[in-house]
Amino acid sequence: MAVNLSRNGPALQEAYVRVVTEKSPTDWALFTYEGNSNDIRVAGTGEGGLEEMVEELNSGKVMYAFCRVKDPNSGLPKFVLINWTGEGVNDVRKGACANHVSTMASFLKGAHVTINARAEEDVEPECIMQKVARASGANYTFHKESSRFQDTGPQAPVGSVYQKTNAVSEIKRVGKDSFWAKAEKEEENRRQEEKRRLEQERQQLEQERRERELREAARREQLYLEQDGEAGPQSRKYEQQEVVSRNREEQEPVCQQPAHPREIFKQKERAMSTTSIPSPQPDLREEPAPSAPPGPVQAEEEAVYEEPPEQETLYEEPPMVQQDPGSEHVDPYPGLSGKGLCARALYDYQAADETEISFDPENLITGIEVIDEGWWRGYGPDGHFGMFPANYVELIE
Repeated sequence: MAVNLSRNGPALQEAYVRVVTEKSPTDWALFTYEGNSNDIRVAGTGEGGLEEMVEELNSGKVMYAFCRVKDPNSGLPKFVLINWTGEGVNDVRKGACANHVSTMASFLKGAHVTINARAEEDVEPECIMQKVARASGANYTFHKESSRFQDTGPQAPVGSVYQKTNAVSEIKRVGKDSFWAKAEKEEENRRQEEKRRLEQERQQLEQERRERELREAARREQLYLEQDGEAGPQSRKYEQQEVVSRNREEQEPVCQQPAHPREIFKQKERAMSTTSIPSPQPDLREEPAPSAPPGPVQAEEEAVYEEPPEQETLYEEPPMVQQDPGSEHVDPYPGLSGKGLCARALYDYQAADETEISFDPENLITGIEVIDEGWWRGYGPDGHFGMFPANYVELIE
């Protein structure tokens, strides 16, 4: 935004006029912003010259100082404009105020020397007076040289509104203003270009990621079709054997299921051995058997699988209980009727949060809801309803 000189216009104009008036005791005025706005206000005035004005410069603000000094060569009054940007001002504020330098120079017109300062060493009074002496264009004492041409008669004062303009300082001032404006514009263009480049790189990476995912999906699909075409008969044979094994496990009575986790692993090992060793049964590819009676499957299992010696020392095979088909089945859990789907815990599990339940081995979980294959939901031993891993329990039929 542009700098605002109209809000405190009368006060600003008064302070400027007091400095440029040669007979006025006020020889400097200091201007700054009201807070973080672009409104200019008078920060202070004084009669102590450069030394007093420099002490009023604040390192945390952007300020504009206008001072009247005496040319050491000619003794004439000269005006110095200092564009002060403190070291504590953030970069955003510096960039915003850089556009106000030319406007302030137009308001504080008549400056013979313009100084852009950021630190105390840039505003040393001796350095400023040297710049004023160089800008005057004459390196001699005006009063000594003019005494040679003085007339003996009285001379009346000559009034004039002419103000000498130093071409070198004026060119420097305009050049500095255009330089800072150009530098700020180039920086803004560089930031926009960097932003566009980053956006293009991000889009390119996203496109490459999508293409890579599509290629991988097509490759997996092709590999799956090739494997399915090459190993079709063999895979169907394994699937049928797996169906036979699953039917056998479902037909076994509940009381014969092992209670210890090691027995479960033992049964899985037995099933894998059964599917890996060829058996004299007819080719399942031509005549698939969806189910098999318990008796022949059990005999085939005993003929195929041989218990390793070390397994006999570690595990004791529970005796197979032959049930009479005509005998009455005894319910091992008589108190679970009417409680929906129930299961018995095989392992210990501790809930991770309040949405899960905790249980110990042999605990009963009732009212089970099958959410998916990995997680179920039901009532734990303490009556809390929550989720639990399905492979930690076995269903009670």
